Amino acid sequence: MFATGIENSIPTINNGRTRIDQMESCGHYERWREDFDLVQDLGIQYLRYGPPIHRTLLGPGKYDWEFADITLADLKRRDIVPIVDLCHFGVPDWLGNFQNPDFSTQFANYAGAFADRYPWVQLYTPVNEMFICAIFSAKYGWWNEQLKTDRGFVTALKHIVKGNVLGMIEILKRRPDAIFIQSESSEYFHADSPAAIGPAEVMNSRRFLSLDLNYGRRVDSEMYEYLMDNGMTKEEYHFFLHNRMKQHCILGNDYYMTNEHRVFADGHTTSSGEVFGYTEITRQYYNRYRLPVMHTETNLREGPKGDEAVQWLWKEWASVLRLRNVGIPTVGFTWYSLTDQVDWDTALREQNGNVNPLGLYDLDRNIRPVGRAYKKLIQDWREVLPASSMCLAVPIVPPSQSARVHAFHQQAAAANMNEQLPAQPANPEVG
Repeated sequence: MFATGIENSIPTINNGRTRIDQMESCGHYERWREDFDLVQDLGIQYLRYGPPIHRTLLGPGKYDWEFADITLADLKRRDIVPIVDLCHFGVPDWLGNFQNPDFSTQFANYAGAFADRYPWVQLYTPVNEMFICAIFSAKYGWWNEQLKTDRGFVTALKHIVKGNVLGMIEILKRRPDAIFIQSESSEYFHADSPAAIGPAEVMNSRRFLSLDLNYGRRVDSEMYEYLMDNGMTKEEYHFFLHNRMKQHCILGNDYYMTNEHRVFADGHTTSSGEVFGYTEITRQYYNRYRLPVMHTETNLREGPKGDEAVQWLWKEWASVLRLRNVGIPTVGFTWYSLTDQVDWDTALREQNGNVNPLGLYDLDRNIRPVGRAYKKLIQDWREVLPASSMCLAVPIVPPSQSARVHAFHQQAAAANMNEQLPAQPANPEVG
């Protein structure tokens, strides 16, 4: 699955007074038809996309589907498969922030209502980058609740991941063959010195928390104590062990130049740049979860030479091929996003209007060198990869086929299988 994305992130800053809406900053609300034209011109059939939750979920059971209706109908007409991103770094004003325990059930209700309204949609990323959303909002103090505490982080994390799990359950009730492609940041923390080994080990355990909970995997003993010490109850922890949706998931992971970190003895970190790279870090995540992998986000700024992003694209694609060649089932690749983004140089912490040249197209919708390179990469590799696959096929029903008999048969078979599946026991790691 060759993909790109149109980012619908909406965190708040300034103690909730200012909302950073990436679709608005990048002009998508006015130019969505043109943006979909660009996706088609690239030869891309999969688009990470979703309606902005703050404009759609207006209150408990109250929705405004106008923008979702017109955009999703157009994607369906074009036979572009959306990977629907329902919550991206923020919540509507009436929900406040991720410290609110109501988020989990309200989001699940929203996911169910969405699946009811768009039954032809099969692929979902219910909550984007759960770990990053929790840590930026409640540990680093950057977004939303802007807390800087371990308890705040654990509270946000448990509400976010529970919302994701409940959302998957609600979607499966409506679409039994739904597939959930997590988009989670793949991180690694390098110790700068022997004295930094301890802090680095803690951070390297903490990076797995969102996916451990999401996939019903018992967390490591140190992380179990960390969760219990910072407000998670045993009952809350057991919820994740007893609601295991792993069999419906693809391990989507994101990798940027900033995903590896240098840890110092006092616990502070700086970016280390690329040290291990995507292949090695993905191997670590795959060995932990044993799920098919999709590279769901990457990009690099176009620099003064003009070919920096092109070289990064080539390197990341070579990493994906390496994973396949060593036997790790890999089903997709994504350059994120379609157009340049705004204020990501400050991680959306400030509203400066800085355009970051990260997209396949600039904000005037002129193609960048990396866009041309990605278009050619897709043309060159699209027909080669199925013949060299490891017999792994993702049972995707394109929008144009959603009303066909075989699509209904697939859903019926999936529903029957879901009913017959026994409860999935968590693995026996210490916890």
